[in-house]
Amino acid sequence: MNVLRTLEDLNLFVSKIKQTGKTIGFVPTMGFLHSGHISLIHLSRKKTEVTIASIYVNPSQFNDSNDFEKYPKNEKNDLALLEQNSCDAVFIPTRLEIESLKKVSVDLGDLDNVMEGRFRPGHFKGVVEVVYRLFSVVKPDKAFFGEKDFQQLLVIQKMVSDTKLPIDILGAPVVRESNGLAMSSRNSRLSFEAREKAGFIFEILNSFGQVKRSVLENRLQGYGFELEYLETHCFGNQNRLFIAGVYDGVRLIDNIKIK
Repeated sequence: MNVLRTLEDLNLFVSKIKQTGKTIGFVPTMGFLHSGHISLIHLSRKKTEVTIASIYVNPSQFNDSNDFEKYPKNEKNDLALLEQNSCDAVFIPTRLEIESLKKVSVDLGDLDNVMEGRFRPGHFKGVVEVVYRLFSVVKPDKAFFGEKDFQQLLVIQKMVSDTKLPIDILGAPVVRESNGLAMSSRNSRLSFEAREKAGFIFEILNSFGQVKRSVLENRLQGYGFELEYLETHCFGNQNRLFIAGVYDGVRLIDNIKIK
């Protein structure tokens, strides 16, 4: 596996791939990889000929500086996981190099006013900036994102459409721990006991519509979950139920398809 730490190294690698006519799949991450990320690597390997991942914790998408400082990191483990799962290359840029690249902003409309947009002001602006910059240098044919961050997936699709980038954006199903908790790098910050119990979030999502909302909110409160939102939204032909809140001092999000 090629470990690319500079734009020069990345440009050289990408140009060689482009000369061969092979398709590039891209999996952007913030590191501290888990099975959810690896599922995207596997999907990319099925859909494209060369898979590139990136590891970059983007400060501009954190509206809370404490959250940025606490974001877990383990580069050695990340590199081992990527190599074990046949990722062809990983780009690990510095902040200075990323911020040297051209950035864009797009009008996200209602996507920036609901759920994560409402509770994390500026978050999606930062996401758009860094993903556009990464796309501009990796030059992928397809890019892969997990549906746990479903709203982010929609934001990236809109950015690509508005900027007319020739990239297919593909989503992949949420990968869950054995108790139903959606896999997230932030799960590592939960205590062992809280992580064991946190499957209640998925259970409550699946109970929606079967019992009164007030009952579900009381259950969440009983578990010590500080609810930010529990909302249904229709995007295209998909209805989804979304939840976000703080549990054991860690902010968690999840969503499921509903009829």
